[in-house]
Order: sequence, then structure tokens, then C-alpha cells
Amino acid sequence: MKKNVLITGAARRIGAACARMLHQQGCNISLHYRTSKKQALQLSQELNYIRAGSAEIVQANLLKVGELDLLVEKVTSTWGNLDVLINNASAFYPQQIKDVTEQDWDELLGSNLKAPFFLSQKFAELLSENKGCIVNIIDIHAERGLKGYPVYSIAKAGLASMTKILAKELGPDIRVNAVSPGAILWPEAEISEQQKAEIIQRVALKRTGCPEDIAKAVSFLVDDAPYVTGQIITVDGGRTLFC
Repeated sequence: MKKNVLITGAARRIGAACARMLHQQGCNISLHYRTSKKQALQLSQELNYIRAGSAEIVQANLLKVGELDLLVEKVTSTWGNLDVLINNASAFYPQQIKDVTEQDWDELLGSNLKAPFFLSQKFAELLSENKGCIVNIIDIHAERGLKGYPVYSIAKAGLASMTKILAKELGPDIRVNAVSPGAILWPEAEISEQQKAEIIQRVALKRTGCPEDIAKAVSFLVDDAPYVTGQIITVDGGRTLFC
């Protein structure tokens, strides 16, 4: 069955991979972006070339709750309803505890926790009507925390907890699950070859994954898991087998 899907942070990386895979399976896609308009346009043109009228771009600053209302209005006016919400947008950057500012706190918790909560709240009625689902993109470091990324790790830990809480609160009509990536794409910030090698040594499969690995897990939760809710699928090549 054709589904209407909203993916936040959909212009690049994991978000774009999810968009392509779900579109290939017949879904209509709303591609949210904040500043990556060029990439979002290119992706929407790519998808619409394959199937006309099947993709749109929607801009919003997810840190501002007022803009979320406009996002809901835009998606609703285009598709009429919504079947799937994928909370993928995420700010990610390192800090030392002594350097963390209130702005850092607001941005990292805002994009990784606050926005997914309020988007889930605002789309709950539509998703409930369609027996829809929510998929949150978390991080393996939600469990133990990534040294040097304290606020980011706190935010992702909150998102993991929120996944389970919302599964209780929004059931039985809405399923809420998550996918937790490991070493899939290297950070856009500079990372040395030595650092990459050290990470790979702590992965059982001794290699990185790819965005499509995450997209396949998301697709499973959307289309093939009608009796799965409140779960987090870890896609990390065995990284969490090692401390």
C-alpha cells in the first residue's frame, strides 16, 4: 500500500538513503530540510523524475515549535494525511563539559529530542487515523555515551527512552520504534585515519556499514513489523559487543 512519509533531515546522508528506499517501495516522501535546500531540491527532482508528484521539500527550523505547526500544515495540504514519521534530523558536534553553553544544550537537545517529541505529538492524530508508525534514528552511544560528546549523548539517550514511552502512550494505533546506527558514515568534521582504524578494530565485522543498512532497518519497521513497537534495532556491525 502506498504510504505518505515525512523524513526530517532528509536531504543528505542517512535521511536521503531512507527517502530513496521508501520511495522505491512506492511511498510519497516529504523531504524536510533546514538549510540544505540545494540537496533537498536535487533529491526531490530525482524522485519525481522516477515517479511524478511523489516527493516534495519542506523547510523548517525544528528548534522552533511554531515552525512545526507550519510543517504539519504543509505535509497535510500536500498528501491529505500521514502514515510514517521518521525523526532523523540531528545536530552533532563535540564539546568539553567546561565549554558547553546554553545554546549548545538547546540546539543538541532541541534537534535530537525536543523536535521528535513535538512532531510526534502534532502528527499523532493523523498517524492514529491511519494506524501509522514513528521511527526514530538514535545512536549506539545513547546507551553508554560518547566521550567528548556529552550533550549529544544525553539527547540520544533521551530519544531512546522516548521511543519506549511513546510506544506505550500512542498504542495501540501508532507503533513507535527506533534504529540505532553504529559506524555508518564518518562525521563531517575532521577525523584521522588512525581514529577510523581504531573504531573499525572495535567492530566485529571489521568494516563500516552504509546508509542503506539503516534504510533497510527503517523499511522493515515501516512495512514488515506490524507486531513490533517500543523496540530499538541496533545496526552496528557488532560494535556494541565491545566496551
